[in-house]
Amino acid sequence: MIMKAAQFKAGGPEGIYIDDVPVPKPLPNEILIKVMATAINRADTLQRKGLYPPPPGASDILGLEAVGIVQQLGTDSGKWKVGDRVMGLLPGGGNAEYVAAHEDLFLKLPQSLDFLTAAAIPEVWLTAFQLLHTIGKVQKGETVLIHGGGSGVGTALTQLVKLADAIPFVTAGTQEKLDKAKSLGAFAGFNYKNETFGGKVIEITAGKGANIILDCVGGSFYEDNIEAVAVDGRWIVYGLMGGGNINGDFLSKLLRKRITITGTTLRARSVQYKKELIDNFSKMVLPNFESGKLQVVIDTVMPLSNLAEAHSLMEANKNNGKIIIQVDENLNKDEL
Repeated sequence: MIMKAAQFKAGGPEGIYIDDVPVPKPLPNEILIKVMATAINRADTLQRKGLYPPPPGASDILGLEAVGIVQQLGTDSGKWKVGDRVMGLLPGGGNAEYVAAHEDLFLKLPQSLDFLTAAAIPEVWLTAFQLLHTIGKVQKGETVLIHGGGSGVGTALTQLVKLADAIPFVTAGTQEKLDKAKSLGAFAGFNYKNETFGGKVIEITAGKGANIILDCVGGSFYEDNIEAVAVDGRWIVYGLMGGGNINGDFLSKLLRKRITITGTTLRARSVQYKKELIDNFSKMVLPNFESGKLQVVIDTVMPLSNLAEAHSLMEANKNNGKIIIQVDENLNKDEL
């Protein structure tokens, strides 16, 4: 069998093309799904540039998440049955008509969610849950500073911080993104393009600072982050949109405030780690989508044929929320 899948020549978005490739065959512990919808993430743009290769054994097709219907089971797979509606956290391969992955990397798609909405959940919400709970170990009443407040992960984090009875602060590059963050529960927002945020975080928190900083920016925010973080604060770096270089007296300030810095990525984590993450997320968070307490934030929906345009939109930082890729042409956008 042949399927349509996203291929690319390393470089800019113009190097993306859709080609015919063989449908993957599921390994014994895998399932094959027919993809209804998928999405793009910052990691996809880095892979396209040749800066973020897939883990050993993973598909080189772009796409770290997908939602769809189980079509085939591996010989040792017993968790799902053909016809189940699922959403998957993938090491790669999601931007295609079919994808195969380990059965433990999938979640049951709640009946109340349509495919296009659900496509906004796996990668960003599981990333956000990992950052805040697994690594950050957020506590009730803590202040959490979220960079990239208008991104998919940022909009998820703002809501998860509120759900944990903590206090979300965000940074973003436009007033529109800040307004959206505040509508999701952000207590304060700062436009990094025209103001520094370090001193303001200290001022608003009466000198205490942020207990947790969730940082997808890195180098260019280092001075404000050092100022904003609380004594004994946790600073979690999961992206380097502002570069990895730091100039200045970093270590003495690190010591003085007793800051813990953790670097993390999710893609290359083990199946067992992701299974535990998915299990905890399914218990603690997933029911809140059905109840309406949590909402996915979708910027736009595009067909797979427009994947290059989607990458350009993300790299221009113009999206406010997730960019969804509709793979099955029969899905109804009005469902959103």
